[in-house]
Amino acid sequence: MNREYQDGGGSSAGGSDLGSSKDKMMVAPAGEQDEEVDELLAALGYKVRSSDMADVAQKLEQLEMAMGMGGVPAADDGFVSHLATDTVHYNPSDLSSWVESMLSELNAPPPPLPPAPAPPAPQLVSTSSTVTGGGSGAGYFDPPPAVDSSSSTYALKPIPSPVAAPADPSADSAREPKRMRTGGGSTSSSSSSSSSMGGGGARSSVVEAAPPASAAANAPAVPVVVVDTQEAGIRLVHALLACAEAVQQENFSAAEALVKQIPMLASSQGGAMRKVAAYFGEALARRVYRFRPAPDSSLLDAAFADLLHAHFYESCPYLKFAHFTANQAILEAFAGCRRVHVVDFGIKQGMQWPALLQALALRPGGPPSFRLTGVGPPQPDETDALQQVGWKLAQFAHTIRVDFQYRGLVAATLADLEPFMLQPEGEENDEEPEVIAVNSVFEMHRLLAQPGALEKVLGTVRAVRPKIVTVVEQEANHNSGSFLDRFTQSLHYYSTMFDSLEGGGSGQSDAASPGAAAGTDQVMSEVYLGRQICNVVACEGAERTERHETLVQWRNRLGRAGFEPVHLGSNAYKQASTLLALFAGGDGYRVEEKDGCLTLGWHTRPLIATSAWRLAAA
Repeated sequence: MNREYQDGGGSSAGGSDLGSSKDKMMVAPAGEQDEEVDELLAALGYKVRSSDMADVAQKLEQLEMAMGMGGVPAADDGFVSHLATDTVHYNPSDLSSWVESMLSELNAPPPPLPPAPAPPAPQLVSTSSTVTGGGSGAGYFDPPPAVDSSSSTYALKPIPSPVAAPADPSADSAREPKRMRTGGGSTSSSSSSSSSMGGGGARSSVVEAAPPASAAANAPAVPVVVVDTQEAGIRLVHALLACAEAVQQENFSAAEALVKQIPMLASSQGGAMRKVAAYFGEALARRVYRFRPAPDSSLLDAAFADLLHAHFYESCPYLKFAHFTANQAILEAFAGCRRVHVVDFGIKQGMQWPALLQALALRPGGPPSFRLTGVGPPQPDETDALQQVGWKLAQFAHTIRVDFQYRGLVAATLADLEPFMLQPEGEENDEEPEVIAVNSVFEMHRLLAQPGALEKVLGTVRAVRPKIVTVVEQEANHNSGSFLDRFTQSLHYYSTMFDSLEGGGSGQSDAASPGAAAGTDQVMSEVYLGRQICNVVACEGAERTERHETLVQWRNRLGRAGFEPVHLGSNAYKQASTLLALFAGGDGYRVEEKDGCLTLGWHTRPLIATSAWRLAAA
């Protein structure tokens, strides 16, 4: 039977869909033999030979599978989506040829994907640094070999380029990196290990950059960039020291260029290193831009300093050690005395004296009569803060049955004190005279800012003839005439101090106070130390009051003033060591005995020193 496919007549919906507007339907030629064509398909206008039916059926099945209708996952639908717009439909009257052309179209490679965007630059993941003194007390901020102090350009030496290592699955599995998501669709992983700089260890971070997810399937393995964060730390120290050198030579244009780099370099670090570098960077910026902090003599500053002092007492054992060792020396000097008098050059909140009162109350034969003179600065609100401290101590003394008297002396500086203010009572009434002890905790060094002030105060002390004088000071030399030397020494000292805050925890206060309170103590302690850094670096002249000196220097000064050292003894050493054993995180703290004095430090670096003195023999 001969049939022709007539355009526009009797076509089915399926035939209409397969036909395209891009190509005209072709009419089958006449004279085709009936036995050569399948009659059912011929009735629909498709000429398929009976002998080709099996082959056409197989190709139709392949076409169905290729177009995603035979169980192919939905994720592959986009792979053939380009057929919807770019396919040229061929003559459907020759069904076998049409199906074959469709299969060849699907088997052709897909159009090229747009180029993948460049992956974002790897980001350094900062790691917590541990600044620990080495065998000689060296910390992280020792001057690195890369510093060229003879250069006048103050340019930073470049850090060696990161080493690109080929991806190694075994290395990745051994590293076990932590995954961290960043912006822009990229991911990064980092793994870091750190050790004390004093021990010579290196700290490194591994940063792995991945391409965007759209190109991840076909993209080659991305190299792993290995960056040693110690190099960034060396560059930070180099910037700090070079800026200090520029300041010393009054090259403020170079110093300004360097001080702008310090915040960025500091932000790449972690832990104590980042904090101490930020404080030193701020102090350098204040000096470069001549924006000096308010002097410590201001009333508001003095009140805030007392608050910071209280938080510092709670967060670390330095003040506890100072109070304990000084009290032990005073207690031994008061042995057998019935009337005692303590002059405290910086009474603050009076936290040192309850322990001494309790020890005197337990003394065999009963406690002595105890008089306390507390010296402090004027208050901003004109309240009598010294009297409030006295009331609290008097209440405590009453509960433990100690005869207690108190007097507060308001003085802007210790140089304002006169001998008659501290004279003992009872000498004119034939009573047993008072035995005097003078106590100074972190107060003497401030007198070095005023010419002759220390000599005047020591003369006043000598005039009242105390039985013992206890002095606690920072074990550091921050009073050098060279700004660069002073800066380097303070950088070393405070890096160790900040590291002890990080590594030593917040001590016994953790057990008695919530975690939030302990965290507040540490933050305020960092502010307490940061203000000292700012004063050492940014101030000069009478405004620079944080003029710390070493134990050897204080020995020379007190010796010239007519005092001789008193050996603190092994008993104080043992008890101080026991005190630190009770302090949380005390493993890093070390008590040492040095020429009859006691020092407390972090690992092998001494940080504060307690010494005792008496009037030298005539």
